[in-house]
Amino acid sequence: MAESAKAAPPPKKETDARPQPIRLILADSQAIFRVGVRKVVAVEDDLRVVAQAETLGQTLSAVSKFPADVLLFESRISPNPSEAVSEILKRSPELKVVVVTGDLDAEATVEYLGRGVKGIVNRAITPDLLIRCVRRVAEGEIWLENRGVNWVIEAYKSQASMMTSPRPKNRLTDKELLIVSCVTQGMRNKEIAQEVGTTEQVIKNYLRKVYDKLGVSDRLELALYCIHHRLLEKRGPTENETGATAADTAQ
Repeated sequence: MAESAKAAPPPKKETDARPQPIRLILADSQAIFRVGVRKVVAVEDDLRVVAQAETLGQTLSAVSKFPADVLLFESRISPNPSEAVSEILKRSPELKVVVVTGDLDAEATVEYLGRGVKGIVNRAITPDLLIRCVRRVAEGEIWLENRGVNWVIEAYKSQASMMTSPRPKNRLTDKELLIVSCVTQGMRNKEIAQEVGTTEQVIKNYLRKVYDKLGVSDRLELALYCIHHRLLEKRGPTENETGATAADTAQ
């Protein structure tokens, strides 16, 4: 039997094999810094600025409106940059945030990383290093200066020591466990207060008691402690919080 003729495959369309450029959002209160970065980026084929912002409100609008890979975020653009980072990542979870700051310490470094920041650079960084940072972060790496690396190592050494300590003798109350659960979900004090039905000040009071009981100093250490000791796995059902109790308002 004669073999039936087969239709020839359609000709392949020529496609551009070049990778898509890394999309940047610049959030900085100083126009001169934004202009400088744009000039540096303009000569790089693999980078493209898709939006700019000079206030936190504009930044939140930009990350919601423009698909981007990396956000260069000036810490001074917000009075509370750590919480601003959390809000940004809530709106754009896949965005990689690089904090640009002029002053930094160990506590702030660890706090930023705990909030999901992928890079921290000094405002005086050279153009070459800034471009290298953006590329590395876009590829999924963490970018820190040498002292930042040392701070993180020391912080995790301290946390490792804390984790090996026995569980606290003073057990947490149901309400404290509920608040801890909210913290580990990344909720802010204001959001926890709304969830529990009380005020932000009451939540702060509870967290201070929890920190004292567990021997931790901040939200990151609290989250790590919960993971290591499986603090929330055996938590039973808690009461439905419908409003602040008399004990709450007395604190």
